[in-house]
Parts: sequence; C-alpha cells; structure tokens
Amino acid sequence: MNGKKTHQIVDAGIARTFQNIRLFKKMTVIDNVKTAMESKLSYGLFHAVFRTPVYWKEEKALTERAKELLKIVHLSGMEDYEAGNLPYGQQRRLEIARALATDMKLLLLDEPAAGMNPTETEELLEIIHFIRNEFKISVLLIEHDMSLVMKICERILVLDFGTTIAIGTPEVIANDTRVIEAYLGKEDEEVEADAKSE
Repeated sequence: MNGKKTHQIVDAGIARTFQNIRLFKKMTVIDNVKTAMESKLSYGLFHAVFRTPVYWKEEKALTERAKELLKIVHLSGMEDYEAGNLPYGQQRRLEIARALATDMKLLLLDEPAAGMNPTETEELLEIIHFIRNEFKISVLLIEHDMSLVMKICERILVLDFGTTIAIGTPEVIANDTRVIEAYLGKEDEEVEADAKSE
C-alpha cells in the first residue's frame, strides 16, 4: 500500500480508524458517514445543482444507509449532532461507522478502545463482534487493552519493542512465557512465586 493515495486504498477494500480521532468535527454525525459514501453517487453536476429527482433519490438512499450504519454503532437519534460535540467514546464509534460506509473487506482499527471506560469498551467489543459476523469482513486490531484483545481476537501477534515474540490463539498467547515475561517482567513472576510458596 506504500505510495498509494487514500482513495486508492479505499477502492482496494481497506478502511481504517485512527488512534487519534479524525472526524469532520464541525459536520453533523450523519454527514460524517455520508462523506465516506460519496464515491458511490452516480448523479452528475447538473442533477446536484438543479436538485433533480435523480439527485433526491440517490441522496435518500445514501441517508438511509448512513442511518443503518449509525444504528449498528449505537448512534441512532444523534444524526444531527455536531460530531465534535459527541463524548469521546461516541466519536470513536462514529469513526467506525464512517469506515463501514466504504464497504470495505478489511477493517483496520488502531487502538479503538484508547481512552474508553470499561462500559464503553464492552460496548465496543459487542459492536466489533457484530460487524465481523454481519459484514463477513476481516478485522485487524492494534490494541493495548489485553482483555479486549483476548475476548475478540481469533489470532494474535505480540510485539516487544518492534520484534514479534509470539503468534497464536488467545489461549496460546496467554500461556506463552515470552509474552508473560515481556509484559509482566521476571521480577513480578518471582514475587508471585514467592507469595505462593509462603
């Protein structure tokens, strides 16, 4: 994908969210989602300027689809809110809805749970499960919240300072000594072992 423009990556069926939220904050919630579907519109400048029946038909279909996606991420009823005024967790979910609007085959989520409280994280977990099962797409997740990772990922790759130290199922990763050492440290293990022996 190196050197490809954003629209070329989207055309290839890949969409992503960002670690730092990148919404159109002054636009409404629904307009944020609709911007991701603009390439699907077939009407030309004439129809747009003169607001012909062709324009209204396509705009109606676009709006309905955007509402369906907002329902999936639990943002129904918030269509006309300004995106920048949403609470942090809802902004994250709006980013996911916008990514879904591209009809991708691969969804990249960069730390989607960052900054979320436990309730928001649990809701995010349900949404990702639903998206994966309903849309039949692949989801690549970069995340530090290991409880979320263990609950949602079928396959995990663990990095330690940029080096791969383990690849496998959640069960394999949870019992991998290199992973335990890298994320808990030898000292913690020895303290725990001492505590158990006492």
